[in-house]
Amino acid sequence: MGFDTSGLLPLSDALQGMLEQLACCCDSEQLPLPDALGRVLASDIASPLAVPPFDNSAMDGYAVRLADLASGTQLIMAGKAFAGQPYQGEWPAGHCVRIMTGAPVPAGTDAVVMQEETQADGDRITFLAQPEPGQNIRRAGSDIGKGACVLPAGTRLTPREMPLLASLGVASVAVRRPLKVAIFSTGDELKPVGTPLAHGDIYDSNRYGVRAMLARMGCDCLDLGIIPDEPAQLRAAFIRADEEADVLITTGGVSVGEADFTKQLLDELGEIGFWKLAIKPGKPFAFGRLPRAWFFGLPGNPVSAMVTFDQLVQPALAKLAGQHFERPLQLQAIAAEPLKKSPGRLDFQRGIMSQGPNGLEVRSTGSQDSAVFSSLSRANCYIVLERERGRVAAGETVTVEPFGGLLL
Repeated sequence: MGFDTSGLLPLSDALQGMLEQLACCCDSEQLPLPDALGRVLASDIASPLAVPPFDNSAMDGYAVRLADLASGTQLIMAGKAFAGQPYQGEWPAGHCVRIMTGAPVPAGTDAVVMQEETQADGDRITFLAQPEPGQNIRRAGSDIGKGACVLPAGTRLTPREMPLLASLGVASVAVRRPLKVAIFSTGDELKPVGTPLAHGDIYDSNRYGVRAMLARMGCDCLDLGIIPDEPAQLRAAFIRADEEADVLITTGGVSVGEADFTKQLLDELGEIGFWKLAIKPGKPFAFGRLPRAWFFGLPGNPVSAMVTFDQLVQPALAKLAGQHFERPLQLQAIAAEPLKKSPGRLDFQRGIMSQGPNGLEVRSTGSQDSAVFSSLSRANCYIVLERERGRVAAGETVTVEPFGGLLL
């Protein structure tokens, strides 16, 4: 794969190395707008019309011509304009038009005076303030110009974008097909949930986390279950995943002492790099490709699997799916308590951030062992401690990364 795997590989180098090799692999299709929620746009969407499409009132009030108010403060109401029912009658000099929010302003309107700045006596309207030109008028195209790009290719459609497209009259959109991802867990000690455990057994939890995160990303998941540490079954699972999916993600089998057979099998089938990452949790990680599908091998420890998926696999899958991906927001916070840390690896500790009396503060969820998943379930952020940083004292400033859509 062209990566130096001696020593510990920085997270940024691993991510850059992966992304440089990946490109979108999902074809496009045209879908009706209601069916496109959660899909990634395959092309830019240009507005077919101006928004708003006509000059309209931003207030309930009165449409006026400034010349009519130049010689007095009282005008006669000529008629009314409503949203969907524009005023189309005569508008003599010395008159105004009663207008509601969203209604088209009559031709010749210079301003709309809100009704709170007027007094009405029958059809005679007294204006208590002199309006400015253009006051309370939403001009045609002031929000979106006709032909302007409203959503770029790579946008994943959420409930925020759907009404925008509907407001433009967009009935169908070109979107990417979902990325298809095969997953399985490895390990003779793993047992399905709902079955009794023998001494030494544990329940397979990683697939539930990985599958949930794939669902949040809009991927189609091919769940191959638990594959025992048996050469023929592992080989069959790898071959099936390669034939039926765009990506294969496994958990377990990539740590020192575990990876020998897996590495031999993957080297035979494709081109795989086994790395030791300079992050905690999640040091063991594998990336490469099979004859057809890309491959990501996650650590077996539950927290390590979730962190490496969140930090490494998520941006990689986004690129394969054609989705524009933005790195997570990072903020500065005050450590509310001491934090244990040894220099050597970038540490993603699980934390709880909250607003304190002196600003944003964060505290640990407790044990940071990579097998203690309860510490992740209680957290709402990572405490991101730099690679060479050591123990953190209470009151020091640290970087926090609020959990994004995958983990919330």
